[in-house]
Parts: sequence; structure tokens; C-alpha cells
Amino acid sequence: MNRGAVTAQPRRVLVVDDSRMQRRILSAQLARSGYEVLEAESGESALEICARIEPDFVLSDWMMEGMTGIDFCKRFREMERKGYGYFILLTSKSDKNDVAEGLESGADDFLAKPVNGEELRARLTAGERILKMEHEMKEKNRLLSSALGELRALYDVIDRDLMEARKLQQSLVKERFRSFGNAQVSLTLRPSGHVGGDLVGFFPINARRVALYGIDVSGHGITSALMTARLAGYLSGSSPEQNIALIQTEYGIYDARDPAELAAYLNALVLEEMRTDSYFTLIYADVDLISGDVALVQAGHPYPAVLRAAGEVEFLGRGGMPVGLFEGASYETVTTRLAPGDRLFLGSDGITEVMQPDGKLLSETGLSDLLISLRGLRGSVLLDALYWKLHQLSGTALDDDVSAVLFEFDGAKANDG
Repeated sequence: MNRGAVTAQPRRVLVVDDSRMQRRILSAQLARSGYEVLEAESGESALEICARIEPDFVLSDWMMEGMTGIDFCKRFREMERKGYGYFILLTSKSDKNDVAEGLESGADDFLAKPVNGEELRARLTAGERILKMEHEMKEKNRLLSSALGELRALYDVIDRDLMEARKLQQSLVKERFRSFGNAQVSLTLRPSGHVGGDLVGFFPINARRVALYGIDVSGHGITSALMTARLAGYLSGSSPEQNIALIQTEYGIYDARDPAELAAYLNALVLEEMRTDSYFTLIYADVDLISGDVALVQAGHPYPAVLRAAGEVEFLGRGGMPVGLFEGASYETVTTRLAPGDRLFLGSDGITEVMQPDGKLLSETGLSDLLISLRGLRGSVLLDALYWKLHQLSGTALDDDVSAVLFEFDGAKANDG
């Protein structure tokens, strides 16, 4: 037998038999085949040896004084081991019930007494294959565990980075509420994951006008979040000189681009400068705080909704192409007027595309029902209540970012000039 082809270390075999002659015969056969042999004259002494040294194979007589081979096998299987031990029962029994009893006790194989040398080697060779497969499986599991450990450590690092990225992205929405006297604006931004592709905001245009916007970048994750950060810089309220929506007049005061013009400008800017496969939907509104006049553009974003003071909901716009998808895309400016008590709601598709228990999307009809049911609430309280209503409707965690701008018009703002 070529032992070197199986393993560099000789396998250890424990021979258990109360017959000294039988042990000597088996030991001699095994030694000639290159095995390291240990002997025990009883099951009790065999257990003591197994507690100190783990044999690879056990050859045990079935019928012995004191502890039988069956009892010894059961005790052997209960012992803690680093590797598997292959157990062969030596017996003159051939009844099927006896064989079944031996297998149930944990034996792997049987050999009829007197033992034939060729058959013994054949049974041990079969056992070698089992032990080799067990060793290879343990090694693969070790490598897999090591790889999983490295991946877990890497994931923990990424997870910490994403948590910080989430904080940074949330910081892009520097102000979530502002009162303009007889009007107020409230924002909500809730990513479905660590970071998302939604962005909401507002900035003053001049003393009587304010701009509101909502953006939803295609996809999720880091790429989308990076693009929202870039877009936040383009629509910055703290740096009007860098805000592409604003134009400084010859008198040194700021005016704003027409909403449709702004969408077209952003579309060209994304395609020419960003050179990315990402695109985004946009809702942008220019609101007059004195008259309540609203001019807005809808570029692939869900329809803006006006919750009238009387209780009905009116949806505006006719759709429009997303920004950064097609060269030369054109957009339309839509206008309306808010009366005292009216509210303008600009929400992302993470709201209208919530899947309800009946398998249908919430859509504009469902959003309308929710806004009407919540009309007694105001500001961030209304937005928070809407978010939890969406959770209840979906029955599970929301799988898309949820963002919205709520503008509430209570009457004309005093004209300071």
C-alpha cells in the first residue's frame, strides 16, 4: 500500500480486542501496511487511550467482556474530537438486525472474523477516502471562515464609512424648516439605505420669492449620493453666486431663471460636464410670497400636488423628461396660484410607488387620500405622519428613498420692497 499517496503522516489505528492473539495478528497486518498501531484489551482502556490520543481508525471486536464493542462505539461517538474517527466493528454476526444495531450505534463498517488481510486493507482504503474528504472539507471551511472574517471586517469598515456618509448627506439639507411670516416650508429626507439619491431643499431668490426643489437621482448607493452632493452645490442657498438657478441683475439684486430654462440648463450641464450614466428627476418651483403665484417645472418627477384650503387635491404638470438623459430635451413651465390656506406638496416617487398590501402602487390617487386625511396637521408633523402612514401601507420597510417639500401659504407676505 502506497501510504505516501494518501498522507505524509501515517494514520493511527486503535485495535480493541480482549484476545491478545487477535490484537497481535491485526497489529502485524496493519504495521506491514504502514499504519501506526495502538492496542487496547477492553472498551474501558480504549476510551482512556482515545481521551489522550485521537486515533484515525478504530478496529473493535463486538463481543468483549465488560463493555461491548457496541457500547464502546456509542461512547466513542460522544467524545469531543478535532477530526472524524472511522469505526470498524469486528464480528461473526451476520444477521441484518445486528448490522442495523451496529450502524445505529455509530459504526461505519463491519469486518467478519476471522479477518482477511486483503479485505481489511480494502475497508481501510475506503475509510481513507472518507477521512480525506472530511479533512478537505474542514480545510475549505477554514478558508471560507477566514474569508468571511475578512469580508466581515471589510463590511464593518464600509458600514462605518457609509454611516458617516449618511450624516454628510443629511447635512446637505441644512435647514428643514423656515417660516417666511405668512408662509412656511418644511422638508423631509429619509434614505431607504445608508445613503440615497434623493435631495430636497429651498433657497430665497429675493425678498419676495423662494425656490423649492426635489431631486431623485437614478439608482441607489454611493454613486447616487455623490451626484446629489454635486447637485446640492449647484442649488446652494448659502452661496448665491454659485447657484445656477440665480441670475444677478444690473442693479445687483438676484432674479431666477425660468423653471423650464433651469431644467434645460441642468440637462446640458450634466451631459457635457458630469459625463455619467446617472440621470435624475427634478421638481422645481418658484413661489411668490406676496401673490402666491407659483411657476414650476416637472422633469420626470411625480406630479406636484396642491392641497387646497377647501380640502380637495389638485395635481399639476404633464410629466416631462428626466434631466441628463437626452440631449436637447425641452421642458415646460407650469403656473398656478396659491390662495390663503393652500399647500404645495412636492414628493418623490418613493411615495407614489409604495406597494400596498393589494399589490397596487399608491399612485396619485392614494397620495391624494393621504394628504386629505392629514390636512389637520401642519409642517414637519404632517410629513412625519405621512411617512409612518406609508410604512403601514407597505407592511414592510420602504425600499426606496422618501423625500418631500411642503410649502404652506397662509396669506400675502408684507412687501418690504
